[in-house]
Amino acid sequence: MTNLVNNEGMPEAGDAFSLKPLMFETFVCTMAVMGFTALAGPIAHVIGLKAWQIGAAMTVAGVAWVIMARFWGSLSDRKGRRPVILFGLTGFVISYAFLAVFIDFAMQTALVPVLAFAGIVVGRGFAGMFYAAVPATCAALIADHVVPKQRAAAMAGIGASSAAGMVIGPGFVGLLGPLSLSMPLYISAMLPLIALIVLWRVLPRYERHAKPSNNRVRLTDVRLRRPVTVAFIAAFSVAVAQITVGFFVLDRLQLDPADTARAAGIALATVGVALIIAQVALQKLEWQPARLIQFGGVIAAAGFVSAIFASAPILLWVCYGVAGFGMGWIYPSVSALAANSVEADEQGAAAGTISAAQGLGIVIGPIIGTVIYEIEIGLPYGLIAGMQLLVALIPARTRA
Repeated sequence: MTNLVNNEGMPEAGDAFSLKPLMFETFVCTMAVMGFTALAGPIAHVIGLKAWQIGAAMTVAGVAWVIMARFWGSLSDRKGRRPVILFGLTGFVISYAFLAVFIDFAMQTALVPVLAFAGIVVGRGFAGMFYAAVPATCAALIADHVVPKQRAAAMAGIGASSAAGMVIGPGFVGLLGPLSLSMPLYISAMLPLIALIVLWRVLPRYERHAKPSNNRVRLTDVRLRRPVTVAFIAAFSVAVAQITVGFFVLDRLQLDPADTARAAGIALATVGVALIIAQVALQKLEWQPARLIQFGGVIAAAGFVSAIFASAPILLWVCYGVAGFGMGWIYPSVSALAANSVEADEQGAAAGTISAAQGLGIVIGPIIGTVIYEIEIGLPYGLIAGMQLLVALIPARTRA
């Protein structure tokens, strides 16, 4: 990707912008996050924490992300993309290192569970707060350098890297976990440091974003109404599908706990593979973001609603794969749609707003998903299928 745009949104010759460093950062940081998630259950067992305590720690990180995403995005409009992304990633590296050391200490010393819980909550909270700067600023950086008609493809490259990290991270931990819980924990903590070194060396030192005006992008900005709605629904749907799959396999397919873990893990891995395939395919298309969102919503809805009737693990895996393919078109397109809907001096604020909407979906999704699951096993899938159809039908009122 070598296209640059100047403040008027036109390509600018003579400079080169590469997505590869951002793709690498996204890949290794997603590996680290997903690796920690895969370790959460065994760590909780060793320390003596309950499942709800691990869930609460995850929620704290999500809330911190929601609160800080718009702040970081707007700050990058004023101070520049490079300093903000490097500062946020540095904070994430330090927070993650603290978390690894603290958890290892808690496991080795049989720390009182309430103190272990408090430490994990603090570490996850700071990690979420600082890392919120990274995806928001990455999206704004891409909007600065890539012409509007190519932004969805560029965002898809970032999305494919994230999906690859989602697939490889848990698998990597699964290989090392039987040897030691501490080893994959420390390796996961080192990955963001490698990403920080790479970005510090190769991120552009020149700025291509317009200086911010006095106009502020508000949460209620009519230009971002559709992107924000779609971003929230997409993240909410994925969170619901992730939290309910294990329960669904256990209750509907009637598998024992060991087979349930395997079937649920394969379903989530299938989503990751489908995301990669979808986003690679997206880069070959020349469709605009609004059209990709419409088709992606219909495909995802078909996958989710079909999951209600899955009577065997392989059928559930196919349904999750179809849904994942649809989501693979929605995720990068919503970022491109937001970028194409605002002015050059508002890219950071817009990207932060989208990131906050996604974080809110991730926080609320597991709560609502588990509550309605208690009412009816298939209801969560019916809800998110309906929401995806809503995504497809929301009229486009933006320039994209």
